[in-house]
Amino acid sequence: MYIVVAILAFGLLIFVHELGHFLVAKACGVKVLEFAIGMGPQILKKQGKETVYSLRALPIGGFCAMEGEEEESEDPRAFGNQGVVKRLLILMAGSFMNFLLGFVLLVILYSPSGGFSSPVISGFFEGCPYEGTLQAGDEIRKVNGERVYFTSNFSEFALEDADGDLDLVIIRGGKHIRIDGYHMVPVEYTREDGQTELKFGIYFAIEPAAPLTVIKYSFRNCLDFVRMVRRGLAQLLTGKAAVSDMTGVVGIVDIINETGQSAETVSQGLENVTYLLAFIAVNLSVMNMLPIPALDGGHILTLLVSWIYEKCSGKKPDPRIENYIHFIGLILLLGLMALVFYNDIVRIFTR
Repeated sequence: MYIVVAILAFGLLIFVHELGHFLVAKACGVKVLEFAIGMGPQILKKQGKETVYSLRALPIGGFCAMEGEEEESEDPRAFGNQGVVKRLLILMAGSFMNFLLGFVLLVILYSPSGGFSSPVISGFFEGCPYEGTLQAGDEIRKVNGERVYFTSNFSEFALEDADGDLDLVIIRGGKHIRIDGYHMVPVEYTREDGQTELKFGIYFAIEPAAPLTVIKYSFRNCLDFVRMVRRGLAQLLTGKAAVSDMTGVVGIVDIINETGQSAETVSQGLENVTYLLAFIAVNLSVMNMLPIPALDGGHILTLLVSWIYEKCSGKKPDPRIENYIHFIGLILLLGLMALVFYNDIVRIFTR
């Protein structure tokens, strides 16, 4: 069942992304030739007033084909004949819609919540060594330069610091206070059952749920997702993570399936899958805006470079150069997708 859910989820992600391009293109008066979900040969199609709406055989993407997008056109409604602002809005719309989808899914998930764990200190365990420097009512805003959106962020960034010397930013009485090099490590506490465990010894406040609170924490969660993507990319660039650690469509379908099946109930499984889908939507939003040829971010970069060149030189750059760049980028991207696909298959069958 969850494999079917995963396939439908990918269809939703693709549809929402291309819908963003489509709606903004229409709003800007650009002629849209085809709005397609999937790639390869057409399975179903419907001819609209000027746009063909189609469903294609391979569920690996989709597109919103606009007049004058890949070649020069004399049509005044062609994409290439629009101003820079309109073209930027059209190119950014897909990623914006994916981000919006992730946000909406989180709002739906969090709406029934009774409250949210806030990074505001409400008290301390008995004998906590950090009481005094930190006070009840303090909001922990940053740990080692990273924004704390949830209490889990505090533990995450504090524990990953090898020596435990943390640079904190707290808000106390409306003022931002820096505490640099403050040594914080988990302390051993004894539970009621006599067992010991390591904790920082801090109680955090619970912020009651309300419509605006749900919206606030849903948006914060989206920002937390963006940070996860940024940190993941940084690990790839610094060699802390390898290409073999990347996961593609097959791997994500497998993860969604495992996430759903590991839940105790179907309802809990669907909630977990929805949360994962929200993360994937925001992840896709960020990744698609990277300045890599063939992605929307790459098109935005070449658009801005072409615009600057035209302003400085008084003549338009040869559009074939941009097409070559994106073609090469597409080939490299497809090669990376093939490698990730292979790694996903090997990972699934060798675990």
